[in-house]
Amino acid sequence: MKIAIGADHGGYELKQKVVKFLKENGYDIIDYGTDSNESCDYNDVALDVAHAVRDQKVDRGILMCGTGIGMSIQANKVDGIRAAHVHDLFSAKATRLHNDSNVLCMGGRIIGDEIACAITDIWLSTEFSNEERHVRRVNKIKQTD
Repeated sequence: MKIAIGADHGGYELKQKVVKFLKENGYDIIDYGTDSNESCDYNDVALDVAHAVRDQKVDRGILMCGTGIGMSIQANKVDGIRAAHVHDLFSAKATRLHNDSNVLCMGGRIIGDEIACAITDIWLSTEFSNEERHVRRVNKIKQTD
């Protein structure tokens, strides 16, 4: 599975840990930056990752900023993106099962490395349920793109 990943300065440290986890588990990574703790605009990175997912250059995307909120808002502006702002294991699984989310957003100032890697693992290993009610709801989301 090919994963696009990106962060601003607030998510940089967490991104480094998640990238290491992903590589250790055999994922193919495209890192869209940032490459330091130096202040930058989250918007640019969020759009790069969201466009990579939308254009099917990757299978899914992961974004991190200080809270995960800004990345989620920006990514969700791109047609075809269903970005989920997640900070717990239940939501990581539910957003894949029920919403078929294709971008995961987390906050580097909100959660620690271990939980972020566990969330990433669950989110990447959970498939969409394809239950009729969930398909119907995701199709309604797609109709508003």
